[in-house]
Amino acid sequence: MEIERKFLAGYLPPGYAGCERHEISQGYISTDPVIRIRRMDDEYFLTVKSGGLLAREEFEINISKEAFDKLSGKCEGIILSKTRYYIPQEGNLMAEMDVFHGDFDGLRYIEVEFGSVEEAEDFIPPDYFGPEVTDKPEYQNSGLSKMSPEDITEFIKENKLF
Repeated sequence: MEIERKFLAGYLPPGYAGCERHEISQGYISTDPVIRIRRMDDEYFLTVKSGGLLAREEFEINISKEAFDKLSGKCEGIILSKTRYYIPQEGNLMAEMDVFHGDFDGLRYIEVEFGSVEEAEDFIPPDYFGPEVTDKPEYQNSGLSKMSPEDITEFIKENKLF
């Protein structure tokens, strides 16, 4: 079970550039149900997610580069590109800040995963977190991948907080 809250980044936190980070490319073979392929550095994954926003089932397996390359041609919409920074939080939590590149350059998300719904509900975000978008399906990466160039331009303009 994946339990996470999602926020726009209000600003880039001090020291984020020195945190662990990974380069990610991901695309969606299907958005309903969500079937995603992802390259993270030199690792490749196939992920299936159930419906839901705060909490949902997630199943992930490693795949080969060859399988990733073959499946990339089956993706609907845009292949998303981003750098993910891992920023430690109080209480042994980890914030994952995604800084998008390419089509979504300028967009920044922060997600925090939790062990329970109660823990998620009790979480008080630090001041560099911007507006919460957990309950807004249009902010899911699968939704971003389906946007037209015009929609992307408007979305970035509305959500760029820097």
